[in-house]
Amino acid sequence: MGLGARDNTRTVFGPLQADDPQVVGGYRLVARLGAGGMGRVYLSHTRGGRPVAVKVVRPELADEPDFRRRFGREMEAARRVRGAYTAELIDGDADGTPPWLATLYVPGPSLAEAVARRGPLPVPAVLWLMAGVAEALQAVHAAGIVHRDLKPSNVLLASDGPRVIDFGISLAADLTSYTVTGAAIGTPQYMAPEQAAGSDGVTAATDVFSLGQTVAFAALGEPLYGSGPAASVLYRIVHDAPDLERLPEEVRPILARCLAADPAERADLAEVVAWCRERLGSEPEPVAWTEVTGPEPTVPGPAPVPVPGAADPAQTWPLTAQAPLVMPDPATLPARQEPKRRTALVASALVTAGVLVVSVLAWQVMDGTRDDGARSGTGKGAGAGPSASASKSPSPTTPSSGSGSGSGSADRTGSPLTKDEAPRTSFAQGEAYPQVWLDAKNSVNIHKEPAQLKTAKGDIRFSCTDNTGCELKSDTSVFVQSFAKPGAATRDMCDVMLARSKTHVLPLAASANGTEICVKHRSGDVGVLVLQTKSTAMPDIAFVTADLTVWRKKA
Repeated sequence: MGLGARDNTRTVFGPLQADDPQVVGGYRLVARLGAGGMGRVYLSHTRGGRPVAVKVVRPELADEPDFRRRFGREMEAARRVRGAYTAELIDGDADGTPPWLATLYVPGPSLAEAVARRGPLPVPAVLWLMAGVAEALQAVHAAGIVHRDLKPSNVLLASDGPRVIDFGISLAADLTSYTVTGAAIGTPQYMAPEQAAGSDGVTAATDVFSLGQTVAFAALGEPLYGSGPAASVLYRIVHDAPDLERLPEEVRPILARCLAADPAERADLAEVVAWCRERLGSEPEPVAWTEVTGPEPTVPGPAPVPVPGAADPAQTWPLTAQAPLVMPDPATLPARQEPKRRTALVASALVTAGVLVVSVLAWQVMDGTRDDGARSGTGKGAGAGPSASASKSPSPTTPSSGSGSGSGSADRTGSPLTKDEAPRTSFAQGEAYPQVWLDAKNSVNIHKEPAQLKTAKGDIRFSCTDNTGCELKSDTSVFVQSFAKPGAATRDMCDVMLARSKTHVLPLAASANGTEICVKHRSGDVGVLVLQTKSTAMPDIAFVTADLTVWRKKA
């Protein structure tokens, strides 16, 4: 049974989360569509109202200059692809922060989702799927692109046939510093033998083998070469002949041709299309196809355009976990205010907003005192790892701002304090902990000493899985990630941003080196984590290091 329209809509379109942007490249985001190895995918609309899928590249890839160069090159090639069974690339920016691209939105589940929902496809639907995907690959190859990562999740099932997505883009991720030297690029269960062996001979025939694997999955309901550890699957692909006896008899001959170990012996795509069409006859669409795709979801409409003169939600700081944080355009902000006016203006903004919204003006005013030389810090720790020094630093300044010196100290609000001056609030003076380490076995305390723990029982913990990605977790504290420029996450601003946060789990997909994360313990203690190293490409050995500043409330 397929999902009902309402249930299907709820499944397809997820709400934006606290760490999601609201606008990317001028496209106002409406909902989450999913996530993958390259990044997250969101629903948006063109100016004319046509739905598009916007893919935002994950930070660890975006940090690589070589990735951006390849991403731009492959994106330009993908613009040339025009086919009835491809999702057209219409926009993108390889130099954006982060890089992104937009394709026409396809209203339908992926092949992986469809099989998970109803099981293997009937033979007529398998034949129509194979013909459509083969035709899509013809258009991709005509543009000089090899897909390299064709798999069930990259095939969407629209009501009028399949659509192939992400063609060529996976090549951009090849050979970055986040890719293990000599490792194969692609998804293990759907690789060709030459890919699995790490060979340089990846050609259009490689995609034909992946086509055979993808179609076999549709017919079987599971990968042809089985599951399990990637190394075991890759070994079977390289050394074992596929077991075709489990497949429906009608599709065995053509799949045997696609799955030949020698690329030169594999079927030509034109041959695949002709073979499938001959068996489908004149039927334009298998009767079973609608059952496979399910009802089309009701696509949410475009995000509302701000009324002239009214506050733009994409340009203000949200104070809830549901609304993402976006840095305002400096060109729209008023001139910087003098430090003496800072406290009065902040208080006025909070009263006017009912302690619910911080205006763009308040952001700029608070930012106005950060360039007065009070950002000197203790610098990065000498080493990276749980054994590196994470003891309390005598300086209360931002740990990530580099080494510096001065006769006095400063808190992270940006206002200098002399050695004898008492803090101006009920908080104790900020304490800096350079280079704390977070991984599956090491955590961090906010509320009490020691800050660095060699167990996973601290206030802030780190976890990383293939399904959910990497994230920070806490039973005692809430998080908000700052998307403003570096240094914006002061103690005062974190207090405001965290006032209504209920986020105890913070995904790190949208975080990069230098990202500032506000943390508040249930005791009232406030902290700022400034990411220094993020290594999350391999979940089993993933970790992050960060400079931590903590302001503990006085007893």
